[in-house]
Amino acid sequence: MLIPLFKYLESLDFPGAQMFNYIMFRSAMAVIVALLFSTIIGKKVIYTLQRQQIGEDIRELGLEGQMQKKGTPTMGGIIILASILLPTVLFAKLDNVYILLMIITTVWLGMIGFADDYIKVFLKDKEGLAGRFKIMGQVSLGIIVAATLYISSEVSVREKIYDSNGKPKTEVGINSETGQKEIRQMTKEMKSTKTTLPFIKNHEFDYKALLWFLGKGAEPWAWILYAIVMIFIITAVSNGANLTDGLDGLATGASAISGATLGVFGYLGGNIIYSGYLNIMYIPNSGELTVFMSAFIGACIGFLWYNSYPAQVFMGDTGSLALGGILAVFAIIIRKEILIPLLCGIFLIENVSVMIQVGWFKYTKRKYGEGRRVFLMAPLHHHFQKKGYPEPKIVTRFWIVGIILAVLTVVTLKMR
Repeated sequence: MLIPLFKYLESLDFPGAQMFNYIMFRSAMAVIVALLFSTIIGKKVIYTLQRQQIGEDIRELGLEGQMQKKGTPTMGGIIILASILLPTVLFAKLDNVYILLMIITTVWLGMIGFADDYIKVFLKDKEGLAGRFKIMGQVSLGIIVAATLYISSEVSVREKIYDSNGKPKTEVGINSETGQKEIRQMTKEMKSTKTTLPFIKNHEFDYKALLWFLGKGAEPWAWILYAIVMIFIITAVSNGANLTDGLDGLATGASAISGATLGVFGYLGGNIIYSGYLNIMYIPNSGELTVFMSAFIGACIGFLWYNSYPAQVFMGDTGSLALGGILAVFAIIIRKEILIPLLCGIFLIENVSVMIQVGWFKYTKRKYGEGRRVFLMAPLHHHFQKKGYPEPKIVTRFWIVGIILAVLTVVTLKMR
């Protein structure tokens, strides 16, 4: 929204107006505004929620300090969503298809989470929005993302061109900095179902390869397969973040760590120089996503001001469903979705712990007539609570694991 204004000021030779041309400057501004906005409005939102008696209804699960949280304002995810959207609208290019997709993702999943919280808080239905409706909403978002990436003429990947012998084609060009001739590998922008594989030399994988038996007619079906993968990832990560949101600051901090890592990948993959140097997939116009992710990080950290132990507000499903979905869609757009199990390992293990607990309980109940448990309680963070670990220590250690996973994810840039 501010970009046209600063372009006009630049035409008038207004000092500093040209700074808005740089993604990193606008990203820095997005972080600052998101941080300030979330901390400023956070207090007002918490006060409003308290006045409306919109508090968390806690079930007795025998966890230490659990009942003290009863009545803590929930639906605080509104703070996060507003703090993401405002800087994005102010500093990002709103005609960029990837920015529009991220805005749609934020609003879409925020509305689903809000509906779930509304049913729990105002209609006093502890079950909230039926699971099938949540899944339908997440699947619908996956279809929207897949259709946009397939149909939009603005979505492309720059790929290397090879001759009939499989050798890279080259051309002679002029280096813009030195003015000297240089040999460059020829590339072209095209639609692609390729993604990034970690830890291997030829680090790109085409979903079309799984449909080799269809021959030349595999491409349309490859996009359908790609869409199915997108739907699965969005649903899994969104629900994983939702399950992780059980301790003060846990989901918020883990999301900020994963978001910062994806922001690095987004910037590098959207920069033709850095992507060429690191030999990673170049996605034209995707660098603008750095502005959005900067707002995301700022919003999460700002929300931690009130959500850290002891929490003054909970994000509720309004925030948790959106946080996971945002990370998933962002990773899909920059073709790093296969890194999600590593980067978002905290969300993954929380998801898996619930699946193991439920599956084993049902199996042993059928076999022995009495259900047995693998963990003292699921998701995993509650298992450690049951073992007597203080809540802040659990959260901090989960953050440390998240940082380790984030570093390993970044290391995949060179470990091939």
